[in-house]
Amino acid sequence: MDSTRRTELLSRRGVLAGAAATATAAGVGVGAGGTAQAAVAPPLLGTYDVVVIGAGVAGMTAALTAAKQGLTCVVVEKAATFGGSAARSGAGIWIPNNPVILAAGVPDTPAKAAAYLAAVVGPEVPAARQQAFLAHGPAMLSFVMANSPLRFRWMEGYSDYYPELPGGLPNGRSIEPDQLDGNVLGAELAHLNPPYLPVPAGMVVFSADYKWLALAAVNVKGTAVAVECLARGTQAALKGQTPLTMGQALAGGLRAGLASVGVPVWLNTPLTDLHLESGAVTGAVVTRGGVPGLLRARRGVIVGSGGFEHNAAMRAQYQRQPIGTEWTIGAKENTGDGIRAGERAGGSLALMDDAWWGPAIPLPGEPYFCLAERTLPGGLLVNAAGARFVNEAGPYSDVVHTMYERDATDPDIPAWLIVDQNYRNRYLFRDVSPTFVLPADWYNSGAAYKAWTLDALATSIGVPPAALRTTVSRFNSLALNGDDTDFGRGDSAYDHYYTDPAILPNSCLAPLWLPPYYAFRIVPGDLGTKGGLRTDARARVLRADGTAIPGLYAAGNASAAVMGHSYAGAGSTIGPAMTFGYVAALAAAGVL
Repeated sequence: MDSTRRTELLSRRGVLAGAAATATAAGVGVGAGGTAQAAVAPPLLGTYDVVVIGAGVAGMTAALTAAKQGLTCVVVEKAATFGGSAARSGAGIWIPNNPVILAAGVPDTPAKAAAYLAAVVGPEVPAARQQAFLAHGPAMLSFVMANSPLRFRWMEGYSDYYPELPGGLPNGRSIEPDQLDGNVLGAELAHLNPPYLPVPAGMVVFSADYKWLALAAVNVKGTAVAVECLARGTQAALKGQTPLTMGQALAGGLRAGLASVGVPVWLNTPLTDLHLESGAVTGAVVTRGGVPGLLRARRGVIVGSGGFEHNAAMRAQYQRQPIGTEWTIGAKENTGDGIRAGERAGGSLALMDDAWWGPAIPLPGEPYFCLAERTLPGGLLVNAAGARFVNEAGPYSDVVHTMYERDATDPDIPAWLIVDQNYRNRYLFRDVSPTFVLPADWYNSGAAYKAWTLDALATSIGVPPAALRTTVSRFNSLALNGDDTDFGRGDSAYDHYYTDPAILPNSCLAPLWLPPYYAFRIVPGDLGTKGGLRTDARARVLRADGTAIPGLYAAGNASAAVMGHSYAGAGSTIGPAMTFGYVAALAAAGVL
């Protein structure tokens, strides 16, 4: 090579090296593909020890923990409200060996919990992550109670979802928030994400009350619980309180905790991207007031921005068909922003094909996540062939997994919940009281059908009339004997939670005999997606080679669930979300 050519190459290399050094000094990040993410860093909005993305329960727990560790922190939230999907929920929380259940006398132990979680989750989720959840969950709950107005109640009787497995508890481990006076939030109360289903006016209702309210017309305890809910509402009104329960209480209590330690929560501030320097995450680019800006993070960024349930392209890319965004009840802002940003930063993904599934009725305006209705005696699920295909009272995620697994060869999407007038005379359906007429728009939208014979009902929903008649006849004979030898409905303690104790010999099973008959369209609904950034036991986001990305943490539905493809009990979404938010903050603080 001649000297002129050598000098030219060296010169070019020098220019490139100088440009790279200048870019790094300016804060330009380099993504996994080696391309610069931005030519010029946006204006600096502030510098904190920790920047938290998302004001759901994962993010707010993380921010509260960081603040109490003496770190400066800011929470940025895409929505105009705080609380995310959790604020909309019943706010069950599944954390074994937590102080609330131990004080209530629940016979839990670390050994039982570890055996049960391992049996439910299997080897797909590393043992270290499972152990991190079990080890830090109780401490997280104690921390939250010590640093916020939140208190909790044991959901007695709400069984673990697989109580027959080693370590399973038939009486349950789940807890929920106690009543909270929303006045503690002051003006921030107006920014609380509203509930998925509003509590009836004048009542204070806990999640555990709904199983009894569904039976209020036919059960003495159900009537008593309804009276108690009304009495709580009256008492709160007399005291001038704004009573919050379930997800409203949980999100409100965490927000009050943040206010008490001065952590700012910026609403209407979506994440644009993560900011990298030399391979480490050192901040987040957000849009505030319509203008992009940089938030620097000395210790790290914690992504708690939720799943991707409202991102049609991502659902089509990763999940089985039929799928869409219209069957989820997750917060509408959950479009996978944090997951995609973490992936661009080099993070690997897991469990993207899965969600926190549950059978849903696609009612006009919003789907209805169907819990008690498919379990109460006097109803059964059938597929397009007019045949039963699953234990209707089983864990809701299992029902949808079965729908997808069978659908390609034996169409189960949509399925149909078939009930009779006896069922409608006895039980609350969503918020429609027994004997009351169902809303006309349910019928007009094709979510519900009604007919005076099973043949006519079958014809209206497009299933073979003879097959439906045969299926109902078979189901009725099983119900009268109290033994579902076809699908085992009632074999598990879990199956009996949302049932009618007056029905014997099996509270899950009753025959259909009184016309008219009803059919409700059932589709694969969800509480949110459960796939996301792969993390380790310290909530650090991992690259494909298993190394951690410096400065990047994830928790909640932005991370791949510690539950894997299963679901241990009521609150298996929120319990781990809060726990790993807590763990992430401790790791950022250098405590873990």
